[in-house]
Amino acid sequence: MSGEIAIVGYAETVIDVKTGRSVFDLAGEAFAQLIEATGVPKSAIDGLSVSVAQSEASNPFYASYMVDALGLTTTWLHLAGSGGASVLTGVAAAANAIRAGRCSLAVVIGADAPTTSHKGVFGAYQPEFQTPTGIGGPPGMFGLLMSRYEAEYGLDRDALAKIAVTQRQHGLLNDNACPKLRKPLTRDDYYASRYIADPLRVLDCVMLCDGANVTLVASVEVAEKLGLRKRVTIRGYAECNNFAGANLLADVLETGFAVAGPQALREAGLTPGEIRTFHPYDDFTIAVMLQLEQIGFCEIGQGARFVEATDLSFRGTLPLNTGGGQISAGQIGLGSGGTNLVEAVRQLSGEGGARQVADARNALVTGIGVIPYARNWSTSAALVLEAA
Repeated sequence: MSGEIAIVGYAETVIDVKTGRSVFDLAGEAFAQLIEATGVPKSAIDGLSVSVAQSEASNPFYASYMVDALGLTTTWLHLAGSGGASVLTGVAAAANAIRAGRCSLAVVIGADAPTTSHKGVFGAYQPEFQTPTGIGGPPGMFGLLMSRYEAEYGLDRDALAKIAVTQRQHGLLNDNACPKLRKPLTRDDYYASRYIADPLRVLDCVMLCDGANVTLVASVEVAEKLGLRKRVTIRGYAECNNFAGANLLADVLETGFAVAGPQALREAGLTPGEIRTFHPYDDFTIAVMLQLEQIGFCEIGQGARFVEATDLSFRGTLPLNTGGGQISAGQIGLGSGGTNLVEAVRQLSGEGGARQVADARNALVTGIGVIPYARNWSTSAALVLEAA
């Protein structure tokens, strides 16, 4: 991507549990914040992408109902169904729609309320192979993945503890983080947390929450016409779906980030060492470590050593999920990928407040979607952003 498309606005709600609110209500709040912050008239917005929500999973007209709920008339409408990668795929789709002339100003929404209403029913082979065996959903799958990693390379738990503690320190500085998670966390606390899918501990994983986030995507030309001076340009994007899916014996440790990560960086003209802020999808601590390895920050099997040797704080050499990530801000169901995206845009806009990264010139944001049976995750998405 040449950088002619930019994210020109963002907003998000406070993340919380059991809010009793609908996904339309939450999305509407974030959308209203966006309109107020940017001053863009609703009539100028002619594109919308929304992520499939667990709280609206049975609604086949969800995207159309969201247009109605927000009071928009659009010429482009998109429903993203890649789980935690949906917001990033929505941003990429919006950029392509703008280039194609389908719309000129698009809103990308990630919203869900699974702790208020969870209607997700997963088909394919899940009912046959996963549910009857008591695999326990994503924690069970990632417990198996962690066991495989431990057998192959050894598993340094101190590195996983560092990821959890660092992100919690960042989350404490985030007013939008879930109140239940805004409590100090030490390495001892991590080791004292119970196992839920041995060797995976409760502090290795996210907590489902309710909330919403929005980003506004436009061409630089349109942004200038609307007087939108805050711009974060899109420099590179790539995704890989069903990596090695044809191989039923594929290694669960091999993911599409080995393809998508380097491709997005090449498109942006950057190397891993040049990334200033890293906002990986963090449903589990081991997922962060795997991404570091497969995107190329370090050698395969050396993720723990890299984590231990690198300052991941917002003051460090590779600031990691400076808003706390999902692990310490909360996972808003299938709209979760937008949490880390909004934080990246906030940092590149110089609006990080007490956790602002010095010289936040670029960011790498990732998304992970769908956990199949006995293989790695289904969608790996990588987005490179640059401060204008």
